[in-house]
Amino acid sequence: MENDDAIIKIIGMHKWFDDFHVLKDINLTVLKQERIVICGPSGSGKSTLIRCINRLEEHQRGQIIVDGIELTNNLKNIEKTRAEVGMVFQHFNLFPHLTILENLSLGPIWVRKIPKAEAEETAMYFLEKVHIADQASKYPGQLSGGQQQRVAIARSLCMKPSVMLFDEPTSALDPEMVKEVLDVMIDLAEEGMTMIVVTHEMGFARSVAHRVLFMDFGQVLEEKPPKEFFENPEHERTKLFLSQILH
Repeated sequence: MENDDAIIKIIGMHKWFDDFHVLKDINLTVLKQERIVICGPSGSGKSTLIRCINRLEEHQRGQIIVDGIELTNNLKNIEKTRAEVGMVFQHFNLFPHLTILENLSLGPIWVRKIPKAEAEETAMYFLEKVHIADQASKYPGQLSGGQQQRVAIARSLCMKPSVMLFDEPTSALDPEMVKEVLDVMIDLAEEGMTMIVVTHEMGFARSVAHRVLFMDFGQVLEEKPPKEFFENPEHERTKLFLSQILH
């Protein structure tokens, strides 16, 4: 599929952990401003797939091309790609000894060489965006899980990425905090951010995704627009999965 609007292309990609074939022949094209939700049972390869997109994991076969740059062992290309691809993890990975403002301005100062005052101004702008600017001088340990995850999203946004990857961003949160994080992600989606989200939040998938991918055993078994995905899944594994998580 040749498309100039493609920001990510994955072609015939395979990944092994030693003898374990964790990803098998993955093909995926993501267009600019497209929002993809990846779901599937534990151990199906979802997180590994998105970790390969910013080279946190190395693939052994096939190609991954992000914004025109192929990911190989070339460190310069990896750095370029990581600067363009924001990632939000299940656990917030904030530096506990730095304030919220310092956590956000560190990357832009070190990686993008932005002056401190400008980096802090950008940090405040994004903290405002995730409705948490009043917490800027606190430390991560003083915030709730939902607040910390919103800080982690704002921190990624400070790098002005072209793509945001979310790896089960709400699964470590208490149920009452999930909505505040999903609301921030919905705002981002509405502003046109390209997003790939690994999640079990099917309401989010329904309302925000352009496409939903279902993975199992390291393969993409089904890929459809949300309405079709939920109302008319074809694969038996997809049907079983949906019957277990949609109550």
